[in-house]
Amino acid sequence: MSRPLVPGLVAEGETDEHFLGAVISRQLRALTDLSPRPVDVQSVQYAACRMTKDDSRIGQAVEELADDCHLIFLHSDHRERGKADRLTTYLAGKGVTRPLIPLVPVKETESWLLADAAVWDRVPGADTSLAPRKPKDAEKVADPKAVLKAMLTGIAYREVNEYFAFAGDQVDLAVLARLPAYREWVDATTEALGSRGFL
Repeated sequence: MSRPLVPGLVAEGETDEHFLGAVISRQLRALTDLSPRPVDVQSVQYAACRMTKDDSRIGQAVEELADDCHLIFLHSDHRERGKADRLTTYLAGKGVTRPLIPLVPVKETESWLLADAAVWDRVPGADTSLAPRKPKDAEKVADPKAVLKAMLTGIAYREVNEYFAFAGDQVDLAVLARLPAYREWVDATTEALGSRGFL
């Protein structure tokens, strides 16, 4: 009999949810495949508010997620790196014992979307010549949002935002693992899964 694993996510924006929700599900499945006991990774649950709100509102949303989720991921871009730490302290004071795991790309989430150029080779009209030459260079791009938008400018019939879920489903997790910030998140997630008996 498999054990259910329900992840929760508080993200900065809707497009982040589309990409990160897919990546979280896929990465959790890859990690729990190593478990001696079968684990059934459930759908990602999303907070009722975004990480851009004040700490007390986010804290309340995380408390609500903690009722249903085994792990909660707190996404923020580099400018808000300290927010996850503040929330962890705040929630510990409220008695929330679920693991809270920071998910913080260098620069912005879009840097992770740029890491695997092969994803964009599957999108007719995408200009992959603008993608970083090596996956690890994705975290060095000064303005990942602008580069992603420029890559997809030739696709007139779609919004850039529509490709976040596509990228989350298609990105090679091994390619993402070449990014230090992504590896840091996977390591923290692996530790949390182990502490909760999922690995």
